[in-house]
Amino acid sequence: MASTTDTDTGDPRPSEPGLPLGTPPAFEGMHRKIRRVCYVLLFALVIEGALTFPLLAIWYGFPELSPKEICSELQGVAYSDNDRECATHSFPQPPLRGPTEPEGQTTSEDEWGVQPTPGYDSVKFRELIEKRDERERDDEDDAG
Repeated sequence: MASTTDTDTGDPRPSEPGLPLGTPPAFEGMHRKIRRVCYVLLFALVIEGALTFPLLAIWYGFPELSPKEICSELQGVAYSDNDRECATHSFPQPPLRGPTEPEGQTTSEDEWGVQPTPGYDSVKFRELIEKRDERERDDEDDAG
């Protein structure tokens, strides 16, 4: 079907009322399906984003470890440096200003290349709590 043109503005209008501007009747169903798929995917992304941090925090050891302790333990694993601590920054933080936290870090045991390979094993369920407790026992043994 041919579309009509408004003589005042020159805008093409769909030949059938009720269709969005620029949607030919033949593609009405496809546009509706694409719009529904986009809504479903956006909704799923919002739910995923809302659940990611709490579930990962529980996986890593929350509430036995605070978020800062979890961050410090993860950095200790990633950089092969048990003395590494998470720095807390005032606003504005990197990347908005200043150097990034790992800038100049040389203790990482990663193999760099086209596809970098981390030099550490993946962190298992609640493993950070065990590592922290083990390190604290070792520190007590060394002090005592």
